[in-house]
Amino acid sequence: MKKTREIASPRQRSKGTKAVTHRLNRLRKHAQPGREPDGPRASEATKQDVVLDCGWGRLLFAQTFSDDDKLLSELREEAPSSRDIAFYVRDPHVLLSRAPQEIFLDPSHTYRLDLWTYRANTRRTRGITIRRLSSEADGEGINRVYAACGMVQIRSDFFSSERDERSLTYFVAQDDASGEIVGTVTGIDHQRLFNDPDRGASLWCLAVHPQARQPGIGEHLVRKLAEHFQARGLSYVDLSVMHDNTLAIGLYEKLNFRRMPLFAIKRKNAINEKFFAMPHQSYDALNPYARLIVDEATRRGIHVDITDAEGGFFRLSHGGRSIHCRESLSELTSGVAMSICDDKAITRRMVSAAGLVVPDQMEVGEDHQAIQAFLEKHGKLVIKPARGEQGRGISVGITAADALEEAIASARQVCDRVLLEACFEGQDLRLVIIDYTLVAAAIRLPPRIIGDGRSRIASLIEKQSRRREAATGGESRIPLDAETDRCLAEQGIDLDTVLDEGIEITVRKAANLHTGGSIHDVTDTVHPDLVDAACRAARAINIPVVGIDLMVRDPALADYVFIEANERPGLANHEPQPTAASFIELLFPGSRTAV
Repeated sequence: MKKTREIASPRQRSKGTKAVTHRLNRLRKHAQPGREPDGPRASEATKQDVVLDCGWGRLLFAQTFSDDDKLLSELREEAPSSRDIAFYVRDPHVLLSRAPQEIFLDPSHTYRLDLWTYRANTRRTRGITIRRLSSEADGEGINRVYAACGMVQIRSDFFSSERDERSLTYFVAQDDASGEIVGTVTGIDHQRLFNDPDRGASLWCLAVHPQARQPGIGEHLVRKLAEHFQARGLSYVDLSVMHDNTLAIGLYEKLNFRRMPLFAIKRKNAINEKFFAMPHQSYDALNPYARLIVDEATRRGIHVDITDAEGGFFRLSHGGRSIHCRESLSELTSGVAMSICDDKAITRRMVSAAGLVVPDQMEVGEDHQAIQAFLEKHGKLVIKPARGEQGRGISVGITAADALEEAIASARQVCDRVLLEACFEGQDLRLVIIDYTLVAAAIRLPPRIIGDGRSRIASLIEKQSRRREAATGGESRIPLDAETDRCLAEQGIDLDTVLDEGIEITVRKAANLHTGGSIHDVTDTVHPDLVDAACRAARAINIPVVGIDLMVRDPALADYVFIEANERPGLANHEPQPTAASFIELLFPGSRTAV
């Protein structure tokens, strides 16, 4: 039988329209800024002195506290290594006057999204799945994202302990290809938490892993949370964002969030120190690798004197001991060790004598037949300057004579001496060795992009570079140069090619972070033989802090070849491993760790 659909009469449609209009007007009324809230019914009175444990700290909803004394008393109960936030403080200037040595006004803006005007997203996500948190493994993934973003992590027992499931909501963004959690956002339903008469909600801890490949993850997470709260019939979503976080503010304004005159108060603790203490002179000019160490030293009460910010130089002094550093290179590293690492050919000979496996290598000379014979022998080569850093002048996977000549010319722009090396197929493993002990191990992957069916490769690279630059303080960017052109040409494409949706390609073969590569922690799974090889290399060079690079089939297997040693390894990007803490412990054994 053919189904028929009932059509409402004009009167019925009018009644339905009136109902929708009435509901929208109620939502508009609730969302008006500065409006006095309606008094709740006696059976649904607003709860008082509301504090919510979020795992990284507590949220204190100041509008539910009857007086400042109670709010201050609760703030003083902040746990060690936590960050409590008092939000919706009505008169922050008055509260600050009560305890100026203990608390400070958070330098953040508050933004609000009115849910009665919000329009749901119709564009589906590509390459990622946005879903609710569902397991402790998801919680571990959230903490990895927090660590990569420099945020306070959630304590280990939080997701397994009892918490207010009704008011607290977590969404995660999962990479469809790798299964990794690459983004997260937390939402709090004020109505369910304390019977909020304004039916509000708030957004917290929006974070996207700096090395996530897909664009737009943050926007999808915000939209998912907004649609979730809209479906619950809530009026608005508020959030707090640091005043100088221009990328996040740009996203919120794009989604029609608007500024609100609402404030947050925090305690003066070691975690928040950079927001209330006098900053080190020239601190902002430091790169992320130097800043990481300076921050750790400051937390431990070690005096810092920045001697040349642009070069990454600083002096650390504590207990009568003073050490000059350039990022992770300190006066504890000898000039001899530096000169060994500086020349890749010498480094190779030194570690080979210590029993490490090294690739076949030759230095480019005038004998073109020898160069051609070396290429024919190995089939695929790596060309690198004998001296250099940050991946400059390195070409990987050279198989043809004409490409070999171009790669040699590129390497000579960095150093007159050029090395040819047999190419070992595998993954680039960086092991950070401090005091001849492994502190961190990570696989470094070359930069990759994912097609969307609309954008040119050049545009996709630019988007990826903007994210990498923002995450690394301008230290990482994918160059649009001859090496990128060569890598694309080998795949039969160029910068003007439009990739089909979901197609992922490598745009450079070198896995250096400074040229857009990404890093993935494998400290807990790296094979002991690889750790032993790295430590033996460090002892052969006699260098206390070093980054040892190996090419491996799999970090969980013992097979490898040695590539090079870096006397000034970047300690950033190895979260959650304590690289900076281990470095400071080497310089100042037993130095106090602030809580």
